[in-house]
Amino acid sequence: MIKTDKRNKRIFKDKVKSEFDQKILNIRRVVRVVKGGRRFSFSVAMILGDRKGAISLGVGKASDTALAIQKAVRDAKKNMTKIKLTKEMSLPHEIKSKFCSSKVILMPNNGKGLVAGGSVRDILELAGIKDVSSKIISRSKNKLNNAQATLKALRKFKINYENTPSKKK
Repeated sequence: MIKTDKRNKRIFKDKVKSEFDQKILNIRRVVRVVKGGRRFSFSVAMILGDRKGAISLGVGKASDTALAIQKAVRDAKKNMTKIKLTKEMSLPHEIKSKFCSSKVILMPNNGKGLVAGGSVRDILELAGIKDVSSKIISRSKNKLNNAQATLKALRKFKINYENTPSKKK
């Protein structure tokens, strides 16, 4: 909301801080060749998490990086997943997952901290998961596919809101 003071100068209210932390996973410049030449656009992959067990991945594409980031955030908020964790904010058991050619193993490790690399580490940090070791088995360096494989593994620990009893009487 924009207000003005006595001298008609604009006073902007502070933006409300989002409840999710965000991290840009990947920004790519994409080229489409048309009759008149090349058309450039930007593709952004972004991770959103609240560090309490909610995590999501969003992808946005636009002619400007700021618009692509906004689209990625909007897409990530639509696909938010809440994960069931232990009291120590770790995983209940070992899990394997595969997305395209990316393969990921997530294993709980008691008291050794977060041992992971690349996009797997970013996702686990934003989800608030501690004491987990991970291994990317595939030779794929594709950050987006590795992130999708990690999210696919974490969604197996998903909390179903439909099955929980409602508090209304």
